[in-house]
Formats: sequence, C-alpha cells, structure tokens
Amino acid sequence: MKRIWFIVAVLLSVAMLTACREQGEGNLVVIITPGHENPFFRTAAEVADAKARTLGFETRVHVHDDDPVLQSHLFDLAIADRAVAIILDNAGADVSIAPIQRARDAGIPSFLIDREINATGVAVSQIVANNYQGAALVAEYFVLRMGESGDWVELVGRETDTNAHVRSDAFNDVIDQFPAMRRVARQTANWDQAEAFGVMQTLILAHPNLQGVVAGNDTMAMGAMAALLASGMGNVIVVGFDGSNDVRDSILRGEIAATGLQQIAAISELAVEQAERYLRTGTTGQPERQLVDSILITSENANRLNDFVLR
Repeated sequence: MKRIWFIVAVLLSVAMLTACREQGEGNLVVIITPGHENPFFRTAAEVADAKARTLGFETRVHVHDDDPVLQSHLFDLAIADRAVAIILDNAGADVSIAPIQRARDAGIPSFLIDREINATGVAVSQIVANNYQGAALVAEYFVLRMGESGDWVELVGRETDTNAHVRSDAFNDVIDQFPAMRRVARQTANWDQAEAFGVMQTLILAHPNLQGVVAGNDTMAMGAMAALLASGMGNVIVVGFDGSNDVRDSILRGEIAATGLQQIAAISELAVEQAERYLRTGTTGQPERQLVDSILITSENANRLNDFVLR
C-alpha cells in the first residue's frame, strides 16, 4: 500500500507540474544576468523584467554570477520550463555560445544585452552599448583634464569579457596620441570594487607620482577613488564607464571626473520589445548586432542622470 501511495503521489506531482507548465507555456520570458550587487546588472534585470510584464509575459529572473557552468544550468532550466525567450547578459563571449545554441535548437530564441558573443546566427539580437565610441569620449575628456601629460594607470575588467577589451582599446587609441601621457601600469580588477581598492593601494605605493586612473567600469572607478582618498590623493583624475548613480554622486562631490553612460535601461527595454515582435511576427526588423551610443557624463550633466537614464 505504501508503494501504491508513493506512485500515486509521484503521478499527481507530475500532473501538477505539467499543468503548471502548460498554463505558462507560450508566455514565459527568462532573464539571466550577472550579480545584482552591481547596480548596472540589477538595472538591466529590473528594467527587462518590468517591460516583459508590461507586455503580458510571465518572467523569471536569474543570476549567473559570471559562472559559465551556472549559466549553462540556467539555460537548461529555461528549456525545461518551456520558456518562449531568453534575455541574457552573458557570462563569456565564447562559453555562452553553446547554451544559446542549445536553447535555439529547442526553439527558444535568445536576445543578448550589454555583452556580445563571438558568433553570429546563434542569438536573434545582440544589443550592446557602443563601448568604443563611449570609451573614446571618456578618454578625450581624461586627456583634457590631465592637461595632455602625466603618469596614469588603467584598471581593466574581466579578460573573458569582450567589453573589457573594446573599452581598453578605445582608451589607449585616444591617449596614445599624446606622447606626454605615460601609462605606467595596466592591471585587471575584474569589474569589482573591493578588488579595485586593493589593486589601487598597491599601484599607489609603486607609483607615488600618479596623476590619473582610467577604470573600465564604474565599480572599479569607485574602488580606485576610495583608495586614493584614503591615501590623501583625492586630486588624482579618475574616470570610469557605466553611468551608475554611485559615480554620479561622486562626480557631483568633485571626486571622480567623468564616466561614460551605457544606456542599459534603453537597451534592456529594446531587447524585450524585439523579443515580443519576434515571437509575434518571426522577425525583429533589425540586424542581429545593434549598437546604442554612449553619453559622456561630467559635472555639467551629472545632476540629470538617474538609474542609467539621462533626463
């Protein structure tokens, strides 16, 4: 009798799970991003979630923490849950290709935001900030504030992230045009504020005449600025990239000099809108790879910036 009741319970569970999936079938959008402790990624997820719900979708929001294995597992869950679309800020330009293809083979299209992958024809859309254009704007302002001369260091993001390389290339392409600008160190801080604080402390000791810091994102810029302030070097010119509220406030306090605003809120909304159109018509009406221009944020316009939107 115990075995019979066990079998009945299992069958009921399966039936209930199937009913739940059928009820949500054709309606579930899965949103997967890096960790939400970074306000940039939190905004990306929250805006995509809100937009999808506004358009009538059920949503599930997941975090992969830049772990390719966890990301792959989350894709398997989305496939098992019969999602109709995936909005993704990926965990690596190469390692993300296989799970995106796996979802595509299962009939689930992916719409990428913020970070590209090193393949085309796998995702339906890859919508990213124009990192090169934005980083070049930041670099030009940095050179201006530095007076076209001085020692500077660069903090770069994750080596597996295409954006880290694109931004670094743009920074250096601009700054290299000024021979009196001397880059004395280039070191990764993996997009992390605490790591940037520690790296910056070491760089300060190695380069006491440091005059400038170029950080590949705002969290690293905040960590670098904190280390400089703690060392009594708050006059060092620091620039970042993202357009976060934290850096906005730092700019308004006269600390960090500038950042490049990635319009992630607009990008996230655009991805969901294209997912809805693709599911309805079979096309987004746009090329797969799409660039959204970045905006230079300085003390002149920082008071108009809020939640990655310049008003």
